[in-house]
Amino acid sequence: MDRMQRAWWSRLSWGAAGLGLSLLGAWLIAQRGLDAQRAAFETDARIVHRLLSQQVVQHDAVLATLALLEPARADALPRLSAIHPRLLQVRVREPGGAWPDAALTEAETAARASGRAAMADAELAQGRYTLVQGAGNGAYALDIALAGLVPDADWPMDRANSPVQVALQWRGQSLVLQPGQPQARGWRFDFDKVVAAESQPFHAVAIRWVGWGELPWLAMGAWTLFVTTVLVAWRHALRSREARQRAEALLRLGQLGRLNAMGEFAAGLAHELNQPLTAVLASTQAAQRLLADNPPELDTAREAMGRAAAQARRAADVLGRLRRGLQAPADASTARVALDLAACVREALHLLQPEIERCGVSVRWRASEPVQVMADTVAIDQIVHNLIANALQAMDRQAGGARELHLAVRREGKQAVLDVIDSGPGLPPDVLSRVFEPFFSTRDGGLGLGLTLSESLAQAEGGRLSAANAPEGGAHFTLQLPLHTP
Repeated sequence: MDRMQRAWWSRLSWGAAGLGLSLLGAWLIAQRGLDAQRAAFETDARIVHRLLSQQVVQHDAVLATLALLEPARADALPRLSAIHPRLLQVRVREPGGAWPDAALTEAETAARASGRAAMADAELAQGRYTLVQGAGNGAYALDIALAGLVPDADWPMDRANSPVQVALQWRGQSLVLQPGQPQARGWRFDFDKVVAAESQPFHAVAIRWVGWGELPWLAMGAWTLFVTTVLVAWRHALRSREARQRAEALLRLGQLGRLNAMGEFAAGLAHELNQPLTAVLASTQAAQRLLADNPPELDTAREAMGRAAAQARRAADVLGRLRRGLQAPADASTARVALDLAACVREALHLLQPEIERCGVSVRWRASEPVQVMADTVAIDQIVHNLIANALQAMDRQAGGARELHLAVRREGKQAVLDVIDSGPGLPPDVLSRVFEPFFSTRDGGLGLGLTLSESLAQAEGGRLSAANAPEGGAHFTLQLPLHTP
């Protein structure tokens, strides 16, 4: 998987994480909102149940009062109607008489058996029912209207606009006390409880539908915005930290590269200056001998040539010390460790990722198995970095065509091999023969020391660096290093 694919998967992972957290938080907020609406619904439903229970219990009290007073006729009806407007009629069965309706007779029998009032019949659709109570040898019946059973002033909800539907139910019959707003979908809350009067076993039933529009969308949207903001800030912080670490690593690597390049430069300079200084030394010594044979001013010439010879030897000594100081120590192998060559490639790609994206280069690379070498970490990092950076620069100078960088880490006998192949213009024959020559560069402003330094570092690690042109076009650099043997 190349860097662009990993970047795409990284963005996809962040997006999936943000979506998951947003959905989870929104679901919890919605659930909390539904719980609050359920609690409010149940509170209103319990209040309705208590009010209905209080009203129907009064009917038992009226019948108990009639049974205690035992009036012979229903003359108290006007007074009862004034106190309880919902009492439509009071009927009396005198001792020895009979009810004109069999349902009333059955209800009286049931009332005497249970010791409490009993319902004779009910027509909930018409909003009325009859309650019967036996008293001595007689009996009393109340025809009760359910309309206005609970006054609007005491009702806990707005009957016209409340979404809660409230009804009284008895043996399959139903009387709607509050129409509510029934729906076909959404969340449904139910309440069903028998009123607190055994003589009138009505079910107080309440139903509440919560639609999608009643969810706390504002809070859910705020949560989603919060999650998005936090994740974006977090990702930006991580990318900033990664960019800072990459910049610091590039700075360290650049400093080491410059130091190594300066060392290579100083070594080359010492090599170039040592020969003319030696010639100066030999010439001045010869002149000194000639002047000593027949000089016009022997003492002065001898003294001058002696000073020239001393300065020449001093310059040669200084350059010799510089060269000796730039040479690798004899025990340089102590700095070598076992390295995973593929890991070095991944680190270089990570450091050069901004440059790869700027150049629009697609990276393809493979490492079939772990390949370890025993080498100096800094040296291998410098070589790999230089090879990939040179490939990017070569493709960046190319006006058109695909920009692809192919990398491969493999074993070849006892050697670990890294192939770096670009899709750039390649290496002309005159450039290919001088590509590792110090101070030779095809790039404007280039010092021409990067590949020279890389070749020197590879040789110092017991390997070699070679260059060629790929068959399909572009440059092909091959780094060979001895395999690490555990």
